[in-house]
Amino acid sequence: MTDTPGEPLPRQRRHTLFFLEVIREFSPVFLDTEVDMTRVLAHRATALESTGVRYATTAYVLRAAGRVLAAHPDANAAIRGGVGRPRIARYPFVNGKLALDRTLDGRRVVLGSVVPDLHTAELPAVQAHLDRVRDGDPDRLEDFEGIRKLHRLPWPEGRRTFRQAAGSLALRPHLTGTFSVSSLGHRAVDSFHSVGGTTTTFGVGRILDRPVARGGEITVAPVLRLSLAFDHRAIDGAEAADVLTEVKEALESV
Repeated sequence: MTDTPGEPLPRQRRHTLFFLEVIREFSPVFLDTEVDMTRVLAHRATALESTGVRYATTAYVLRAAGRVLAAHPDANAAIRGGVGRPRIARYPFVNGKLALDRTLDGRRVVLGSVVPDLHTAELPAVQAHLDRVRDGDPDRLEDFEGIRKLHRLPWPEGRRTFRQAAGSLALRPHLTGTFSVSSLGHRAVDSFHSVGGTTTTFGVGRILDRPVARGGEITVAPVLRLSLAFDHRAIDGAEAADVLTEVKEALESV
């Protein structure tokens, strides 16, 4: 049997491979919880009726996590290096990266868009950012110009450029955020865990009616399964559990 030579990887996927190579340094640990989304869905319905704006689930998660991480500077941080001489940077602002399923140059890929200043940004501003990057053309949006340039470079130069940028603690919060959110809730995915290249990454599944206990009785409520992957080099499980719990509480009290 002759070996199948295969073909070169599409250049539109280069940034994903470069990213996966960089995050091998991470030491991820995974947590998850369930969030009662009754109040979020009620808020969304009221906003849609009164303003015509439909807020995405990820907009609520980004805003809630931004407020929570502002109170947890060790979690709102980036670390570089392993056991040898690691360096950590804590940031006075909170930027959240959202992973997007988009088509770039004719191929379906994952793109990341950083929503800035989530420690102070209100929901309309968060949703406006999401609408812009979801409705805009990835082949033209300025947000993705860096990725497009990366794809045009020869493979070795692109790989080197990506690693240099990812290694900069000053650039990282503007390229990958100080935390990440990834959602597959638009499909039949209840929960999942991913590593977004940040100290904390939230995974958002679908909202589904599930039995819950209230006042000693079983009822049905819309429930979101929310996961958290955290880099154990930067924080420990107790603080990660605090972050996840506080985001859950923020969503349940919208």
